Amino acid sequence: MLELAICDDEKIYRNDLKKILGTRLDLSGTEYRITEFSCGEDLIRKHRQTNFQIIFLDIEMGALNGMETAKNLRSMNRQSVIIFVTSHPDFVFQGYEVRALDYILKPYEPPKIHSVLLRALNELELSAEKYYVIEQRSGSVRVPISSIIYIFSEKRLLNLVTEDETYTFYGKLKDAADTLGEAFVRIHSRYLVNLRFVEKIDGNEVLAGGTSLPISRSCRQEFSIAFARYMLK
Repeated sequence: MLELAICDDEKIYRNDLKKILGTRLDLSGTEYRITEFSCGEDLIRKHRQTNFQIIFLDIEMGALNGMETAKNLRSMNRQSVIIFVTSHPDFVFQGYEVRALDYILKPYEPPKIHSVLLRALNELELSAEKYYVIEQRSGSVRVPISSIIYIFSEKRLLNLVTEDETYTFYGKLKDAADTLGEAFVRIHSRYLVNLRFVEKIDGNEVLAGGTSLPISRSCRQEFSIAFARYMLK
């Protein structure tokens, strides 16, 4: 399910944006949920529990403005698409600091919102979700690649960790790396991590999805380069 958040301290604008987004997503047949917030503090608290994939964020709010809210969100999850909404175009240049996808001016124009929404979906690759197929005794399981945080090997078994579940199956880490693509990088002979979930690199460890994972000396340089490239995209 596509999780969207609208954060604006003016209810009338939240309602307008929710209606435009909902109409467009209904027509596309996308399964979605839109959650509204009137302040950045509430959005940040909820985002710790729910990974909002697309966030429409008002720049001008109360105690915690949109820019500071965005910085807090980025510290938790780098894969969320942030789109600023504002009444003043002068504010939009601040968005580069938090890698905002775009901005929307108030009052809202549906064609602009539709265009930005499509770009956000393409950014998340939700229009064509890719899956990693796991073969188990009970049958095949299709796991959305975008939900995989990391994979680690243990003897002949692989353990695939997502936000909601861990899958154990027979396989080789090299084969998984070849299948999953460039977003997944070796940090250790036994660990493969999804760069989308990397929150922090600290010495011999990397924090990904709230879990500390080991970085081996042999993998450190290649991983650092891959992470830097990913951050620049």
